[in-house]
Amino acid sequence: MLEKHVLPDQIIIKCLKTNYDIAVAALTFLPIGADANASIYKAETPDQSSYFIKFKLRHHHDIGVEIVELLQQAEVQQIIPPIKTIHGKSIQPIDDFSLIVYPFVDGQDGFNQNLTEHQWIKLGKALKHIHELEIPTSIQKQIRQETYSTKWREAVRSIYTHIEADPIGDEISLKLHRFMKKNIPDIRRLVDRAEQLGEKLQISSLPFVLCHSDIHGGNVLLDNDSQIYIVDWDEPIMAPKERDLMFIGGGVGNVWNKPFEKQFFYKGYGKTEIDTTALAYYRHERIVEDIAIYSHELLLKTTGGEDRLEIYKHFVAMFEPQGVVDIAFKTDESL
Repeated sequence: MLEKHVLPDQIIIKCLKTNYDIAVAALTFLPIGADANASIYKAETPDQSSYFIKFKLRHHHDIGVEIVELLQQAEVQQIIPPIKTIHGKSIQPIDDFSLIVYPFVDGQDGFNQNLTEHQWIKLGKALKHIHELEIPTSIQKQIRQETYSTKWREAVRSIYTHIEADPIGDEISLKLHRFMKKNIPDIRRLVDRAEQLGEKLQISSLPFVLCHSDIHGGNVLLDNDSQIYIVDWDEPIMAPKERDLMFIGGGVGNVWNKPFEKQFFYKGYGKTEIDTTALAYYRHERIVEDIAIYSHELLLKTTGGEDRLEIYKHFVAMFEPQGVVDIAFKTDESL
């Protein structure tokens, strides 16, 4: 999130000292992440140790933290477990928020730095390890299950009338309105094809595995020692493995769209049979979800500050050559 929640820095600093015994010399808000209910900070101590601080609105059980701890027990190396409080808790309530503390890993994400051959192989091995894990029934019951829901398709269809109507709103709203009107044939194609593919998968028998669900370049962290970490486990799901594999070669953020990258990844992941129908469905459906969320934020709202311009840029980028729309259509045409 680009704009931080209203919580005085001194309250955060006091919480870190009281509950983690972390003495903070500097606390810096980091305008990163797409979760509207979360704010990110970097905390630095007098001895130059650094911590990644995540605040999430409201107190609730965090399945993402539980999954990371499960992966740690399974000896998956490419994750960053949270630091526990002095009372042994992974999550600390503070006012109306939940606070989670991680070691701060200095590096770049996969949007800003290309993975090396070795890193692609390592990512492939890590994801295969995760997909092969046997998840305890007690945890499976807490994780979302894939249903191929029509939710996002219906949301985009509800926007059609706004696109056809006279444009209203601020400059960003007007620009998006023009862009969507120009690209409405592709938008309709994405929605309708996602529905057709989803209906096929409804009656399929593809096995479900633990999936990260959003493993694009922005959620793969590369540190200065060439290690890789899969971060942001907020939305795990039990689904066909293609739910994750669609990102490899999928072009999210206009990266990860080169053939040699897939070659190195699968060298690590190993031989596997990929259901192209599922791959095409997920590549279509994810774009539909983004269209629904972005258009709702920009066409139906007038607030959002700096976020609005960033959202608009993300929306337009999806339709660029070798972007996600282009790749989704090519995947579908290969069926």
